Amino acid sequence: MSKSSAHDHHLALGRGSLARKLWVLVIALLLISWPRPGSTAEKLIGIHSARVMSQSFPWIAEEAGLFKKYNIDFQLVFIASSGIVTAALLGGDADMTLTGGVGNVRAYVQGSTDVVFVGGVKNTMTQTLVAGGNIKKPEDVKGKKIGVSRIGSNTHYFSIQAMRRFNMEPGRDFSFVQTGGDPETFAALVAGGIDVACLTPPTDALALAQGYHYVVYGPDLKIPYVATAFVTKRSVITKRNQVIGQFMRVMAEASKIAHTNREFVYKVLGKYLHVTDRKVLDAAYNAEIKELEPRLAIKTESLQAILDEVAQIDPRAKKVTPQELIDSRYLDEMEKSGFFDQLWSKK
Repeated sequence: MSKSSAHDHHLALGRGSLARKLWVLVIALLLISWPRPGSTAEKLIGIHSARVMSQSFPWIAEEAGLFKKYNIDFQLVFIASSGIVTAALLGGDADMTLTGGVGNVRAYVQGSTDVVFVGGVKNTMTQTLVAGGNIKKPEDVKGKKIGVSRIGSNTHYFSIQAMRRFNMEPGRDFSFVQTGGDPETFAALVAGGIDVACLTPPTDALALAQGYHYVVYGPDLKIPYVATAFVTKRSVITKRNQVIGQFMRVMAEASKIAHTNREFVYKVLGKYLHVTDRKVLDAAYNAEIKELEPRLAIKTESLQAILDEVAQIDPRAKKVTPQELIDSRYLDEMEKSGFFDQLWSKK
């Protein structure tokens, strides 16, 4: 990764053609700012959709020097919209994405069968519903407004699934407000624009540190869902199989660091998320690390959960199997070659 990408580029976009044009402009500017010819490193553009711990592996890799080790010049861009992330990938503007599964599954069901999952980070939902005042239990949410990043996002899906476990339905019992990313959602809660915030670690821990409380604690519910995954295109694999394989090895090593070096992770989160409160970091790490996949597994039952949800709106999803969405060649190779075993045997 070049020096210009040590902090991932940030672009919060909405939906529509204007957002798409802005995205293309950002990519063009990134390419201009990239190191000039002379570098032998393989260049990759990646995009991610949330500033959360489960999407921190590229940051960890950068800070640990793993991209340099594997001779990859990786440019990471943050866009606070999973829909734009998927559109950028399908449009050929990126090589790899790190995002939630629902947008990619929808795209596949709608005919964009080039999209493919090559690894996973988190296969369950760890969001929480946070509020203040007298909203203390799920039943208190009746008639209230829940803030989510966007309709169709991970936070939206979690809120629906979580509240259904308490026999409550959107529209009938509560409503949604689109608020943007986690920091914006929490800000809306503080400002009184929403009654309940759906947050992801470490923002939920920040909210608790400021006097708010859990209404629903997501990790206890064990909701299956591909919350964070590595997604590319089959056509990219065909053209760049070797470098994608190297990238996945970088992510495997980053995963090892995430699971075994808490202090290093705290330094990374402090740098990229500006979170330095030890209690907040402890709470976020303890909640999240248990759900992160050590060997980047992508679970079929979590993809099936998304297919079932999409099928309620698009019946074509009933004809799609999770296996169709996965290319496991890189994970299989790391298992069969002994790479994973050797990696995890190191202290």
